[in-house]
Amino acid sequence: MARADKQAAVAEIVDSFNDSAGAVLTEYRGLTVKQLQDLRRSLGENASYAVVKNTLAKIAASEAGISGVDDLLNGPTAIAFINGDVVEAAKGLRDFAKANPTLVIKGGVLDGKPLDGSEIAKLADLESREVLMGKLAGAMLASLSQAVYLLNAPLAQAARLAGALQAKAEQDPSILAGGAGAASAEPVAADEAPAEEAAPVAEPVAEAASDEETAEA
Repeated sequence: MARADKQAAVAEIVDSFNDSAGAVLTEYRGLTVKQLQDLRRSLGENASYAVVKNTLAKIAASEAGISGVDDLLNGPTAIAFINGDVVEAAKGLRDFAKANPTLVIKGGVLDGKPLDGSEIAKLADLESREVLMGKLAGAMLASLSQAVYLLNAPLAQAARLAGALQAKAEQDPSILAGGAGAASAEPVAADEAPAEEAAPVAEPVAEAASDEETAEA
C-alpha cells in the first residue's frame, strides 16, 4: 500500500473512532463474504463494520487518543464502529457470534475506555435504551397519575358533598337556615315578628317616666 493510501486509511479509521459512540473489535477468521454481509445488514444503522489492518488501526487509535486496544489488534480484525444504540449493537454482535462461532468478540472501546470481551457481553445483556426510556416514561406517567389523583381527590369529595347537600336542601330548605330539618317548622322573617312581642320592652320605660313626674310634683 502506498504511503498516501496508508495515510488516507489511517485518517478514515481516526474519523470512525472520533465519530462513533464506541467500537467493538472482532476477529472474523473463517467468516465468508456472505456472512460478513449478513453481519453488516444485521447491525443496520447501529454500527458500521469495517475490516482493518492492525498496524494502521494501532496508529489510528493512538491519533484518536484511544489506549488499551493494541493487544486486541492481532489476527484478522474487523471493527464495529457504533453509531446508534450501543447496547443494541452489542446484542447484534453477540447474537451473530452465537449463530456463527467463528466470529470472536475480542473487546472494544466505550467513551474512550477499553473493554474486554466479557464486558462487551455484559453490555449486550443490558436492556436497550428504548426499553429503558419506555420504562422510565411509564414510571413517570404512573407517578404523575398518582399525583393528579391525590390532588383531585379532596375536590371530588367536596363536590360529592355539595351535591348531596343541595339535594337534601331541595327536599328540606330548613337545612340551609341551620334548622333540624323538621318539615312542620316554617322559617319566619325577622321583620314579620308580631308587634305585641316588642311592646313589653317599651312599657317599663313609660312606667319609669310616670314615677319621676310624681316625685317632682
